[in-house]
Formats: sequence, structure tokens, C-alpha cells
Amino acid sequence: MTRFMTPDRQPITQLEFARRGLITDAMRRVAEREALDPELIRAEVARGRFIIPANIHHLAGRLDPMGVGLAASVKINANIGNSAVTSTAEEELKKLHMAVHYGADTVMDLSTGGNIPGIRQVIIQESPVPLGTVPIYEAITRVRRVEDLTPQLLLQVIEEQAEQGVDYMTIHAGILMEYLPLVQRRITGIVSRGGSLLAQWMSAHRAQNPLYERFDDISEILRAHDVSYSLGDSLRPGCLADASDEAQLAELKTLGELTQRAQDRGVQVMIEGPGHVPMDQLEMNVRLQQRYCHEAPFYTLGPLVTDVAPGYDHITSAIGAAMVGWHGASLLCYVTPKEHLGLPNEEDVRQGVIAYKIAAHAADVARGRRGARRRDDALSRARFTFDWEQQFALSLDPETSRRMHDETLPDGFYKEAKFCSMCGPKFCSMRITQTAQKLLEEPVVAEARRESSPDGD
Repeated sequence: MTRFMTPDRQPITQLEFARRGLITDAMRRVAEREALDPELIRAEVARGRFIIPANIHHLAGRLDPMGVGLAASVKINANIGNSAVTSTAEEELKKLHMAVHYGADTVMDLSTGGNIPGIRQVIIQESPVPLGTVPIYEAITRVRRVEDLTPQLLLQVIEEQAEQGVDYMTIHAGILMEYLPLVQRRITGIVSRGGSLLAQWMSAHRAQNPLYERFDDISEILRAHDVSYSLGDSLRPGCLADASDEAQLAELKTLGELTQRAQDRGVQVMIEGPGHVPMDQLEMNVRLQQRYCHEAPFYTLGPLVTDVAPGYDHITSAIGAAMVGWHGASLLCYVTPKEHLGLPNEEDVRQGVIAYKIAAHAADVARGRRGARRRDDALSRARFTFDWEQQFALSLDPETSRRMHDETLPDGFYKEAKFCSMCGPKFCSMRITQTAQKLLEEPVVAEARRESSPDGD
């Protein structure tokens, strides 16, 4: 029992139930999905290194509970949401359905224009996966200037979104006034939208971050609806040159302090991470986060491991995502081909999700998660026996694998073909291998081999 949970304070959140020794229906469902003991899930939630983002209002609707933490498989998040210049509720629903269809485990609505509450309500009603938001985006649309933001407005928006059913929220409470001078020598400054807005507000008012100042009040709001914190990394690096610098690590330590304060009030917490990080610094970043933030689940954006491939950053970031997943990150926020270039459309969402499903699965295999490689081995057997239908079914993107195969062979021919168009029937190594194995099994070949041996046996 935490110091804030008095005997008459009834448990509301998954963390509070877990610390009371109680296994909830959500914990049982997560255990079923992960093929783990429900008691293990409860213990991990109680420890604070596993969260079940499940707002009580969304849980009463369409939400199918899922878990984020070291004991679970590596999960992926897909960002959707409109901008002030483009997209509608219908388009955002198409993105949601695309993301869920291809395997996104959570979705974030990052809408910054139009009817934000209306779009979010539609998404919550349709989404079977947890939904995250960044409340300061909506708050900033309600004022004329950034300087006009007030702590009261920020808390009001947070409470409205919690009541609506949002499962986790990015709260940029770790960027402090004293950290702002640390970014002056950076190439890309502050690349977090929420972080930059708060930096402008603090500079204009010469005052401390209101989200930090009112953090305990925010925690009480989140607790009342079982909304999980996703503590935002406002000072994440926006390029390789800025990675692992003093500003990033100073904020990370503050996020560790806030993690304990939130958990003391019964609120579940995960920590957002970088950004843009060279491959040789990835493991260090995961280790520091786990140390400073008391093993709270790590939720990373990529990271991108190079800055030179605009248009292909779903690839540059998936490389980093696979590696940090291997080292211990629990939730990987996808990056689409449009990163740094524009608002993702439905096809961008598909490509981002597929890239990150690959990264998450590769991380599970590298971590030795039980059963993770079963699908790889089954697909490999199907590939060797030319069972095309099984290959398609086992692939992460069956539609694309089928299309790419079928477009180079005559219609209806592929089911019997013991080759693909890359090698053709004469140069297919697996077909040749099978032929060689059959020849070795024939008696005449075996007899000839014995006769040619020096001992004749």
C-alpha cells in the first residue's frame, strides 16, 4: 500500500488493484493474450514495470485490454490525427482501421485542428485498442497565443479527455525552466511540439512548467478514470548530433522523480524516449531510462539511427526500434515514410505499421521470448516445401506477399510451381536441394557410394 492509499481510499486503477493483491478481469485478459500466469501480470503491474492502459470508460466499451512491459511481447503504437490544414473524421477512422488491421497495439490521436473532441469521440467508440492523446494540443487551440495558456485550462482539457475515455496521455511535465539553456547549442533545439510550446510559455512568463507545478493534481484526475501517464520526453534529440546530451538526460532524471510521485498516487506510468540516436548509443539510452525511471515501461519514437533518408524514415527508425526493443523497450511508436515531410495518409500508416511489426517481432526473437520464433520456423518450412498459401498466411502482410508473388507468374500457376520467378525452375536452390536429397535416398546411388568407398562398406 502506498503512502497515499489510506484504508478508505478504494482502488480504482489497475496499479491500485495489483498492489492490493487483486487480479482484475483486465489482468486476466492480458495474461491470456500473452500466454502468461495472471499472478505474474499482477506482480509486474504492482512493481510498476508493466501497465495496462485501460480507461474505465473505454474498458466498459470496445476496448480489449493489452499490456506494456518487459514481461509482455514488444508492442507498437500508430499515430493518427488531423492537422489544422487537412484531414477529416472519416479519414482518421480509415487510418485507425488500417492501423488495427495490420497489427497496431495502441493508437495515438494527435489531432491539432478542426473538431478535436468530436474526432476523438468517434475514434474511442471505434477503437478496440488503447487510445493515447497529447492534451496540450487541444488546449493550445482554445487560446489565441501560447502565452494565454493557464494551468486551469490545461487541467480542464485533461479532465475532459479522461472523462471521454482516453487510455493514456502524454504529459510534458519533465521539461523545467532551468533546462532551457541546455538546448541552445543543439542543432535542432526542441523538436517535441508539446515541449516547445511549454518552453515558449515558461520563457514568456518567467515561470516554472505548469504541468510540473500541478503534477499531483493531474495525477488525481488520471487516477479517477485509470488513465496512464506517458511521461513526455520534451527534450528528446531531433538529430544524431543532439543525442544523449545534457538536456535529454536532465529531463530523464526528472521523469524518474515524477514516475514515483504518480505511482504513489496509484497512477500507471510509462516513459517516452528518443528520438534520433546513433546505433552505438541505443543500449545506453535504454539502460539509463530503466535506472532513472525505476523500470517503468519505455515507449520510444523509433529511434532513427540516421538523419539522411527523408521519405524512408520508417526504415531508418525501424532499425533503431528493433534494437531498443531487444535491449528492453516495451512499446515502439511507429514512424511513417512521411516523417519530417507531411501528414501521413492511409497508405503511410500501413507502411509504418508493417515496418514496426517487423521491428517488434525481431526484438521478441532476439529477447528469446517463448514461442516468438515459432512463426518464423513455420514460414521457413512452408517456403522450403513451396506451400505458397501457408507462406502468405504466415507473413506479416499477406496481401503484399501474395501480390508480389502472383504478379510474376501466370494466373493459377503458382499453387503448383516449385519455384518463384527470381530463380525459375532450373536455378531454384531449394528445389535442387530436394532433388539431391531424393537421389541420396535411392538404393542404386547408395550402393554406388558404398562400392566407391575404400573399405567397400
